[in-house]
Amino acid sequence: MAAVAAKKAEFDALGVQVLSVSTDSMFVHKMWNDEELSKMVDGGVQFPMLSDNGEIGRKYGVFKESEGVDMRGRFIIDPDGVIQAMEVLTPPVGRRVDEALRQIQAFQHVRNSNYTEVTPAGWTPGKPTLKPNPELVGKIWKEWKLS
Repeated sequence: MAAVAAKKAEFDALGVQVLSVSTDSMFVHKMWNDEELSKMVDGGVQFPMLSDNGEIGRKYGVFKESEGVDMRGRFIIDPDGVIQAMEVLTPPVGRRVDEALRQIQAFQHVRNSNYTEVTPAGWTPGKPTLKPNPELVGKIWKEWKLS
């Protein structure tokens, strides 16, 4: 949460709405933000921290019935409400916020190209993309070498 909060300006610049959802109550969220997160990031978390009774977690497939908690993860949802990416990790391993930002930029680039371009693995803005077409079949390696 602190890592995402520290990069909020970058998410804002991409037009992304960040939401945090957990099974903790709004009171726990406030305490956690005031006593922990605000000491890690100036101003603490500046995006909504939503409390889930399990309904949201069930819809996204991350609610652990046996423990009554949502697993940690992130979902990139496009403007049409379609999940474009998801990552769910167990608590001992943290997520990489810069990778989420890179993926958002890639999804936005593909969408802005009207799906006429795709981004190769590790693509970053300004790097070459691929333009799928029948002539590319069997020759991707030539394009890939240029990337």
